[in-house]
Amino acid sequence: MTDRKPPSPAHPRLRREPLPWRAPKPAIDDPAAPGRARAVMDDPAYRIAVEDADFLQRDDMRGARLQLDYQKAETLLAGHGVAHTIVVFGSTRICEPAAARRKVEALRAECARAPGDANLARRLAIAERILAKSGYYDVAREFGRIVAEAHAGESADRTVIMTGGGPGMMEAANRGAFDAGAPTVGLNISLPHEQFPNPYVTPGLCFQFHYFALRKMHLLKRARALVAFPGGYGTIDELFEVLTLIQTRKIKPIPVVLVGESYWRRAVDVDFLVDEGVIDPEDRDLFWYAETAQEIWDGIQHWCRDCATVEGAT
Repeated sequence: MTDRKPPSPAHPRLRREPLPWRAPKPAIDDPAAPGRARAVMDDPAYRIAVEDADFLQRDDMRGARLQLDYQKAETLLAGHGVAHTIVVFGSTRICEPAAARRKVEALRAECARAPGDANLARRLAIAERILAKSGYYDVAREFGRIVAEAHAGESADRTVIMTGGGPGMMEAANRGAFDAGAPTVGLNISLPHEQFPNPYVTPGLCFQFHYFALRKMHLLKRARALVAFPGGYGTIDELFEVLTLIQTRKIKPIPVVLVGESYWRRAVDVDFLVDEGVIDPEDRDLFWYAETAQEIWDGIQHWCRDCATVEGAT
């Protein structure tokens, strides 16, 4: 038997002789062949599935889209070491005090030029109420800073501020963390109209979801507390979803803080719900009110200590 050396390894990509399909069927054999091959390749069916946006948008591909909507944020959040979050929600319309004041001044000037315009008067009244609530922007910003500084230096299992990524109260909380040099997360949702994430979310930690359900899941998956500032439909939607999940013990109870007691008591009459018998008295204790950033933080710390005591006793 003759010993033979093994051949040199094949190149991972190149060949000395091209394979037959490296060139289309030549026109000399069939003049129409190159055009037919091009028609095949130009048809959407020939696209690689993951590069075929039209195919992925089909109704029967919703399952795959749901999985992708979940997995992208899941993978990148884990890659950045984001294990725990404090979620902050609130109105996108409550801007920082200086911006709110400019809006009021501009509307007052318009009203002075058109004193009988009822629509202008109504817009001014609303702008003045927004200005009155704009102090909450500073509270949310201060709270974001407090959370960031409390967890400064953590590289693994860090707790970060997470918001919906929009303007207003969410911008303020992200901005506070940004001020402290900490990473901060924003979960945007795709909408029919153009929108921008707030500029204080950390690049690489701002995600745009197609499905509200997947966005909500990621908002809660790592949440160690929920802080709700005055807000409208979106804020109330998130708040009641969390309260329902805690009420039914579908999730482990977490601290839920409503900032601005006078606003929330008028927006949501929980005592009425108890009196009407549609929730139990104990459900009134699934949240509490606060006014300042330090009150929010101290309340969460107190709740967590009490929770540890309760769990240790069971």
